[in-house]
Amino acid sequence: MIRIGIVGYGNLARGAECAISQNADMELVAVFTRRDPQSVKIATADVPVLSFADVNDWQDKIDVMLLCGGSATDLPEMTPEFVKKFNVIDSFDNHANIPVHFKNVDDAAKEADHIALISSGWDPGLFSVNRLYATAILPKGENYTFWGKGVSQGHSDAVRRIPGVLDCRQYTIPVPEAMERVRSGENPALTTREKHTRYCYVVAADGADKEEIRNAIVTMPNYFADYDTTVEFISAERMAAEHAGLPHGGSVIRSGVTGWNEENKQTIEYKLTLDSNPQFTASVLVACARAVYRMYNRGIRGCQTIFDIAPGDLSASSREEIIAHML
Repeated sequence: MIRIGIVGYGNLARGAECAISQNADMELVAVFTRRDPQSVKIATADVPVLSFADVNDWQDKIDVMLLCGGSATDLPEMTPEFVKKFNVIDSFDNHANIPVHFKNVDDAAKEADHIALISSGWDPGLFSVNRLYATAILPKGENYTFWGKGVSQGHSDAVRRIPGVLDCRQYTIPVPEAMERVRSGENPALTTREKHTRYCYVVAADGADKEEIRNAIVTMPNYFADYDTTVEFISAERMAAEHAGLPHGGSVIRSGVTGWNEENKQTIEYKLTLDSNPQFTASVLVACARAVYRMYNRGIRGCQTIFDIAPGDLSASSREEIIAHML
């Protein structure tokens, strides 16, 4: 059995707990929280909920630790620290800062003789793999990634960190006209702003300066500054009634050409439609935990990405079963 630990207990962690229960070769052995452990109730019987202060006691009892913090402030500090004690996986999704995060985690992992997998999930993650495959197959062409319509957990979390914000749901919405131009093989040169819009529903604290909050959102680099962003302030009651779910999805499209005269248009499209973004993302992390466990046992150390995982390492099935039934 692969022994899994979870750090944090928000939406992503709850999804991971459920996903672990659906994999017969894994078991959840502990959940760690910044909160009072007595206040956190998990769904899995007989699994302890512990304080961050207790992690040192579990170094020999956990094979892979899933870090379920936010990308804005948690994971840049959390992943390099936890990899000193454990093999870890995170879902760091700030694309622009991935190279810096990779370097920080790689240095810490190699020094500790551990392995870390960063930026796992579906984007970055599964979409990243599809971009790489499609580009290798169709070198003459362009990649296009469209997200949504759906709730971005990372962007919503980034807004909730703004002083005066009590809650936020940030919806990413693809521009339909842009998608049609890509699917038709036009290969348009699209700016970030032309591909998506962002819509933020925000619950503000009493007395908070809403204009200041709005400005902090729309000017936030790497998250909102490059998009047409609408901010709507709503009540907590409306948030609970209308925006309790966390749907998402999107498409990766490679539009290319083949032939001596580049006369044939070829399109590759990979699409996800998700009722629950955190549960799906967590399911990717849990499958990757199997791969990390196997890679560590083969002597691989340092920071890794989804590009470094052999597809067969993700599966609970044997190599023979995969060849017989999936090839």
